[in-house]
Amino acid sequence: MSRRHTQKKRIVMPDPVYDSRLVELIVRQLMRQGKKSLAYRIMYSSMNQLAKNTQQDPLLVIEQAIRNATPLLEVKARRIGGSTYQVPLEVAPERGTALAIRWILLACRSKSGKTMSNRLTSELLEASKNTGSAIRKRDEVHKMAEANRAFAKYRF
Repeated sequence: MSRRHTQKKRIVMPDPVYDSRLVELIVRQLMRQGKKSLAYRIMYSSMNQLAKNTQQDPLLVIEQAIRNATPLLEVKARRIGGSTYQVPLEVAPERGTALAIRWILLACRSKSGKTMSNRLTSELLEASKNTGSAIRKRDEVHKMAEANRAFAKYRF
């Protein structure tokens, strides 16, 4: 990362079917070894299953799941006077969305037995209902930030 200039934000183009930037972000995180067409296939089959299971627009379910899994606070290590403190910081909206997507996909990959589209469907459903592994991860991060609230004076 350059110390001189801040990087320009790249604009993410929406996905071709649902015209949603959020779906495109999920597909990009889901993709392995450059196989974007496979990632699209997994995502769209998962969205079809969501529509079938919930009788709702799958975009609304996905947005709710991401919103529920997005952290508000996180801790960052800060070195002051020879000792390292875990300083709680607020999370920027873009970073929060990226973390939520990453945690949901991490939870999907840690499960076994079913196909990836089935695992993604179940994890998105659980996250939209405020349960599941991604929500547990968010709660852990919030508890860590709450426990280290005394070091908030060391914010950057």
